[in-house]
Amino acid sequence: MTPLAAFAAIALAATLAPLPPQDLAVPYPTHEWPTGRPRGADEATLGRLMDLTGVYDPELGETRALVVVQHGIIVAERYASDVTADTPLVSWSMAKSITQGLVGIAVGDGSIDIDKPMGNPRWPANDARAAITWRQWLNMTDGLAYREMRAGPTTNDAAKMTFGEGRHDIIAYATALPLAHPPGEVWNYNSAGTNLVADALSRVVAPSAKTPSERRSAMLDFMKTRLFDVIGMTSAQPEFDPQGTFIGGSLVYATARDFARFGLLYLRDGVWAGRRILPEGWVDFARTKAPAANIDTYGAGWWIAAAEGRGRPYDALTLGPWRDTFVAEGHRGQLIVVVPSKDLVIVRLGKLAGEGMWGALGRFTDALIGVFPNATGP
Repeated sequence: MTPLAAFAAIALAATLAPLPPQDLAVPYPTHEWPTGRPRGADEATLGRLMDLTGVYDPELGETRALVVVQHGIIVAERYASDVTADTPLVSWSMAKSITQGLVGIAVGDGSIDIDKPMGNPRWPANDARAAITWRQWLNMTDGLAYREMRAGPTTNDAAKMTFGEGRHDIIAYATALPLAHPPGEVWNYNSAGTNLVADALSRVVAPSAKTPSERRSAMLDFMKTRLFDVIGMTSAQPEFDPQGTFIGGSLVYATARDFARFGLLYLRDGVWAGRRILPEGWVDFARTKAPAANIDTYGAGWWIAAAEGRGRPYDALTLGPWRDTFVAEGHRGQLIVVVPSKDLVIVRLGKLAGEGMWGALGRFTDALIGVFPNATGP
């Protein structure tokens, strides 16, 4: 079985809602977004929800940008007073979903087999960490002893890696982490793992690059020519550490509209204007539950809705009847929400009042999704 067939088979073993195709009458927004009125939506409720943009809410904090795309058309858009449609804002961990997409492009090229060990030059061949597969890293079932979710400021590996002792070389920090579990058995949220994926991808893209400048330049060229420029995501600015490593776990700046373009690519099964950007089955891999017993709200680089209940070990963002939702999520409430059953993409960028307010953001997101009817056609 080929690598593509392997991940597609695992994805299709789950029950996934079909991904709607683009209406042939609606152009892809490679250059300009088509805009219009929402179809069949409760516009009064939609207006009230959009009005929460640019004002402080005790639970939602500040929503700085809110874009709603229905059937490939922007049907609602609002910004805070100091933000416009041309203002790049930070992704935080939504970058993980972008990294997953970039790996998918390399898989489609035949450059990566996700069931082969990913490895790292800093690990010897007999190191158990060198045997962890690309799939396990993307599913976050790598087994590393890594602390981020619910960790305090002095024990948070994400903070120490990105802004503290590891900031000059994030891969030195990540490769020093030991194993806590056998790979493939336990899910644990791991930004270090995604940074390791980004580093490994750069070696695939530019195997002969020797200097940080060469690594950075080659990786940036790959991102732009194979993804960002193709879908019109021209504002995207990925960040790199001093060693030339893409900080794929957390740092891409882009406009809300450009993050929506990325969401639309996934809603359309990785196809853009008739051209397949992501290999067949890659989006299904992203939205299929990671193969570990302790998780039912994470796929591969994307958060998913639990099939039933609230989810484990963390509540799903959306708890409404639309259990087909998959979401790129970032610190302080950055969201790209993809809802196939409603042919919908929602981007919310801002600052939650606190990390404990994700439940409130989920209720807001469910209310916004609920404004729209189920899609009955393309």
